[in-house]
Amino acid sequence: MSIAIDLTGQVALVTGSRRGLGKAIAMRLAHAGADIIINDIVMGQEEAQATAAEIAALGRRAIAVCGDVSKSDDATALIEQGWGEMGKIDILVNNAGITRDNLLIRMTDDEWQMVLNINLSGAFYCTRAAARRMMKARYGRIINIASVIGLMGNAGQANYAASKAGIIGLTKANAKELAPRNITVNAIAPGFIISAMTDKLTDEVKAKYIEAIPLGRLGTADDVADGVLIYASALAAYTTGHVLNVDGGMVM
Repeated sequence: MSIAIDLTGQVALVTGSRRGLGKAIAMRLAHAGADIIINDIVMGQEEAQATAAEIAALGRRAIAVCGDVSKSDDATALIEQGWGEMGKIDILVNNAGITRDNLLIRMTDDEWQMVLNINLSGAFYCTRAAARRMMKARYGRIINIASVIGLMGNAGQANYAASKAGIIGLTKANAKELAPRNITVNAIAPGFIISAMTDKLTDEVKAKYIEAIPLGRLGTADDVADGVLIYASALAAYTTGHVLNVDGGMVM
């Protein structure tokens, strides 16, 4: 028996969603029936609006709200504007994130702080603002995009690993705090996913990564989006504080 996931009538906000993984997540939720709030920085406004138009073409309501989630005021304004225009936010996906790789002894203060500000503080700011309204509504699904790097570490990524390990801790703490109000908080930890970043790798480097993956391939953005879809649905109504590794078995 197949089970169709239907998010009709629900509203999802996906941060950092004008392109890449965030866009794939937004499109997957839209195909399941959700109305979507696209978010990205102001420089990506045109691309964000184009993504919202793609979703609207599916027959969903869609808006683009630009803002820098690493700034508390911007994150709060994002939630308030999204809630105001769409009437509610049922699903929050904290996806916005960056990398600024460098060896520890060469990593600058700016490289460290920028990654922590966007990846970790951004998720905190958006969650805090959304939780205030979700608690009154007594419903919410919050899904944080972590990484297997937050579980296993990686040379040259002290900032990124710390931010994603922080996301996992944030997920578990918030899950315990918000559960009494029927708000679940879960995380997805992607492994090596095909992206603009992995496209720059040589075939030799890709082959080494694949050797460490039991399923023998790199993941796709759709693999991650499927995990988000499950967490957003009624199928995960009794799951909170959980970290789902979408990594082909690399970390187990």
